[in-house]
Amino acid sequence: MIDLLDGLRVIEIAGDDIWGATAVAHAARILADLGANVIKVEPPAGDPVRAVPPFLHDQAGPDRGLLWIALNANKRGVRLDLPRERDRLRTLLSSADVLVQTREVVDAATAASWSPSLVVVNVTPYGLSGPLAGVPASDLEVTASSGALALAGEPDRAPVRTTLPQSPFWSGMYAAMGALFALAARAATRRGQQVDVSGQASMVTVHPPACVHWDVAKEEHRRLGAFLIGRSRVGARFRNIWECADGHVSFAIQGGPIGRHTGRMLASWMNERRFTAPRFTAVEWDTFDNRTLTQEQVDALEREVAAFFRTITKREFFAGVIERNMLGYPVADASDVYADEQLRAREFWQDTPIDGITLPFPGGFALFDGERPRIRRGPPRLGEHDAEVLGAVTA
Repeated sequence: MIDLLDGLRVIEIAGDDIWGATAVAHAARILADLGANVIKVEPPAGDPVRAVPPFLHDQAGPDRGLLWIALNANKRGVRLDLPRERDRLRTLLSSADVLVQTREVVDAATAASWSPSLVVVNVTPYGLSGPLAGVPASDLEVTASSGALALAGEPDRAPVRTTLPQSPFWSGMYAAMGALFALAARAATRRGQQVDVSGQASMVTVHPPACVHWDVAKEEHRRLGAFLIGRSRVGARFRNIWECADGHVSFAIQGGPIGRHTGRMLASWMNERRFTAPRFTAVEWDTFDNRTLTQEQVDALEREVAAFFRTITKREFFAGVIERNMLGYPVADASDVYADEQLRAREFWQDTPIDGITLPFPGGFALFDGERPRIRRGPPRLGEHDAEVLGAVTA
């Protein structure tokens, strides 16, 4: 296939801390997957992400961290001792199209003097301006400051964070998008731009209805755990995450044409399995309106649904949903994702050499003209491309 960003040269300067290093690496990885020639600049001791466990086959090493591997495929890597080797960095940037950095190693004015057409993308926890500009932060702090953390967890307990960081990945995604927009503008103006991405602002977009509800109605969303919002006129809660025989599934009792069809099909499924659910199977689905149910009525229906779901596995649930054209989906863990037939049918996994062995690796995020962007190379070993890239760069 034709690499969409073939000929585009991107310089990524590794961050000093885990959050920043992860965010810029993710942004550059997206551009690399689209075909850009990405050169990662690390300090002599390496990107801090190299030291983050877990490691491939539980053997620690600078090239074996799973987070490092995931973030740095399709890149070449060099080491520079900055700011001492700033002239070498300037030479690298003189032929580059995009610079991605987490702190202003190169500010906008300097970048413009070095290369007027260079797009400079800065990814920081809080942005380059404002009272928190320059303040370092972890994923937990960025997520908390965005409001997203307040919405995660059970209503009667403290907020809970996700098991794996989310904010550097959302921030990196927006940084890659910002770079592409700036490149599109450059085609018309022939000038580079500065793209200023805030991790806090990126995470605000994780739950946009909360912001909109406050702006428009001055209603504050609260933690609801496994329940949904906006499904009732009288304040009743509807469950969205349910236990099943081997994990959890996502399902909601709803009205409307699609919701009623799903309810009707679930009732039929219960009858086929001779499962006793007198309240649920007696519902008149043609006129069912979940928005007017009291909490007592909702609870009565959901007790029967919960008991039914506990009798079936995730695989059985999904097969039944597909067969009946219902709304619902199993809650997948990592092993489910790897075994997913849909991903395999679309050839998402690609065999990739990693540290001397070949492993299945997640491929590009989309198909372009029916083809998935390739994993062209594994992540670089520390200093692997120093001679190749820096050989012609004078110290």
